[in-house]
Amino acid sequence: MIDYLKGQVVHYETEYIVLDVHNVGYRVFCPNPYAFAKSNDVVTAYIHHHVREDAILLFGFPTREEQKLFRKLIDVTGIGPRVALGILAGGTPDSVVAAIYQENITFLTKLPGIGKKTAQRIILDLKDKLDGIASTPVFVQESSAHDLFNPVFTGWHEAKEGLRALGYTDAELDKVWQSLKDGVTPDESVDSVMKKALRMLYTA
Repeated sequence: MIDYLKGQVVHYETEYIVLDVHNVGYRVFCPNPYAFAKSNDVVTAYIHHHVREDAILLFGFPTREEQKLFRKLIDVTGIGPRVALGILAGGTPDSVVAAIYQENITFLTKLPGIGKKTAQRIILDLKDKLDGIASTPVFVQESSAHDLFNPVFTGWHEAKEGLRALGYTDAELDKVWQSLKDGVTPDESVDSVMKKALRMLYTA
């Protein structure tokens, strides 16, 4: 099984990158492909090698934490690789692990593809199985009164946390938000908001 790949990103789409490793191009599905694509240097993608009857797929992550959390998530009944990718696109490993420890269903149900029953199942299955995946969990606050009446801002707040974890500064993100906010709708997913922001950051 492939554990990691080290090479140069030669192509990317909204769901995957193509990583050139010694003149072989590997298609690697990622939570945030633009996080890899912003660099022209050699990058390391930590891989989950997923084998099923009709396909062999590679899922890649910039850190071991994300790789481990992805593997834990797909062990939960009803969560496949695509949903697990959406969870990691919508929240950092620290914030997802913290929400599971705190049984914070409100936070988990804001992640792409996660309803209340699935959130409860994640908590039940993983609460005692996440040691060493993330740093000491930070407290995940419930929405403030302002956020409850402003779903667009709530989505951006969560997307911003994920983008900050990729190394972008508050100044960069606040600038992007000024250009982005008029095009974001209240029912838009955190994953979608992050991808829009990453496109702007990558072309800036």
